[in-house]
Amino acid sequence: MREDIKEMLTRGEARLSTLVSVETIIRRQMTRKRLLRMLRDLFWYIVLGFFAVVLALPLAWLVSTSLKTGAQTFVMPPKWIPDPIVWENYPEAFRAVPFHRYFWNTMQIVVFATLGTLITASMAAFAFARLRFPARSFLFGLVLSTLMLPGIVTLIPTFILFRTLGWVNTLLPLIVPSWFGGGAFNIFLFRQFFMTLPYDLDEAARIDGASNFRIYWNILLPLSKPALATVGVFSFIHHWNDFFLPLVYLQDTSKWTMAIGLQGFKDLYSTSWNLMMAASTAMIIPLLVLFFFAQRYFVSGIHLTGIAGR
Repeated sequence: MREDIKEMLTRGEARLSTLVSVETIIRRQMTRKRLLRMLRDLFWYIVLGFFAVVLALPLAWLVSTSLKTGAQTFVMPPKWIPDPIVWENYPEAFRAVPFHRYFWNTMQIVVFATLGTLITASMAAFAFARLRFPARSFLFGLVLSTLMLPGIVTLIPTFILFRTLGWVNTLLPLIVPSWFGGGAFNIFLFRQFFMTLPYDLDEAARIDGASNFRIYWNILLPLSKPALATVGVFSFIHHWNDFFLPLVYLQDTSKWTMAIGLQGFKDLYSTSWNLMMAASTAMIIPLLVLFFFAQRYFVSGIHLTGIAGR
């Protein structure tokens, strides 16, 4: 009897030691995996940090040059920290050109064009995503095919049309087209987002007697904040930085935008680079502020619009 008990205790101790050994091995493997994961994350952080620094260098040089004197602009080797720091470049840049007028013209274009893009692109996307009508897929493919058409191809016919309407040298050619669909890319983004929303919402609203417009305005649009932020940021940046179309349609200097107004720092023989950089820095501040506040919705919209719909 005692021998049986001893044998049982021996077997128990053996099993216990085996379990301890297995647990030790598992802990070591987990520690090794955790260490490998940390090293991998550290590697990608270093890579991404390197590219972030590289991409931030032009912005850093822009700000640095905006605080230099004219003689320091092209000093070799370049000085990243100006000595002395010339804060007077900013008010002098605003005095050199009618900056407030250019800013007001740009804001009018950006606000009304972005508003038109958000409204009309979302309405077109709602039709393509939620309504059933003949040749819907064909028409949507036709809309997407316009992405392959270079804008320069339609420039002359569009200019002739606006000249016939008497809109040349006004802000209308830069605003009105955004109220007719808002662009194929923006329609595509909205449609992809609407396809991720359940159709049960539409059916429940129709049972309650809601019209298509009410479903669009009161149900889908409030749920589309990420898509609205994404398209809004894209449209804001596009119209804010647009140089070519204002140069084509705006002939009077009093109607120029900020992008064209930066050319006021150039003359036939020289360029005030420090003042131009100061004005450029002031020009990109609204974009940075916009992206800072809309970043969460912007990233979410980019993620959700990439999900395949039905």
